[in-house]
Amino acid sequence: MSLLSKLERALGRYAVPNLALYLVFGQVTVYLAILLGQLDKGLFLFVPRLALMGQWWRVLTFMLMPPSMSVIFICFAWWIFYMMGSALEDYWGAFRFNLFIFMGTALTVGLSFLRPEMAITNAFLAGSVFLAFAYLNPDFELLLFFVLPVKIKWLALLTWVVYGFEFLVGGWSARLQVIAATGNFFLFFGRDLLLSARSRRRAMAHAADRSEAAGRACQPRHRCRICGKTDLSNPEFDFRYCSKCAGDECYCPEHIRNHEHVVDPEEKST
Repeated sequence: MSLLSKLERALGRYAVPNLALYLVFGQVTVYLAILLGQLDKGLFLFVPRLALMGQWWRVLTFMLMPPSMSVIFICFAWWIFYMMGSALEDYWGAFRFNLFIFMGTALTVGLSFLRPEMAITNAFLAGSVFLAFAYLNPDFELLLFFVLPVKIKWLALLTWVVYGFEFLVGGWSARLQVIAATGNFFLFFGRDLLLSARSRRRAMAHAADRSEAAGRACQPRHRCRICGKTDLSNPEFDFRYCSKCAGDECYCPEHIRNHEHVVDPEEKST
């Protein structure tokens, strides 16, 4: 039994069902409070230095920070997160989905202390949910902004490119969040990716062997020295080898008795 299965058996009863729904509901509440001027959105960013100074609530509340203040974009983002989070929970079960979210949160928070003065958000962590869903459902068609149908694997590829760009040219805050989000993804899917790569290599090796065997099978066993006919082009022919010719010279029925014998060059010189 794997470590994950053992953890699920021991701690599964503490899992929070419908976690994606609760996170979206929390973000909606915070969004409305900010919109009405009742909250300062700066309170929901996680800044390690401030957490060390006593503002410990930021460790959890940064997960409730809305992804944007644009009404159109944020509604789309909430719908995507809820749909994909619910699908992952249905596939994994509540415990594993909880673990995926909490592990990503722990990695994000833990790595942020390497740059304690920098603020972090939950954007990259939400991106890891997107990448997990896309890995499990590569051919799922997403209506981009409810209009344009796009297979999610292409959007996931674009996300990986953006993450790579952020890691190369972004600041340390972005780099650490990219490492946390992608690290969380590989913790859950690294073994599957490795096994899949090994399987593809074996499949390619078998395909190469079959191709080589097929190529050998397509080579004729007998070819007439005079006309070039073979046992493949004329399987009805009885090809024979001339005992008077030097070497193994093959002839079709038409030329076995009607050809000039091949002479060994050494014998010809003598």
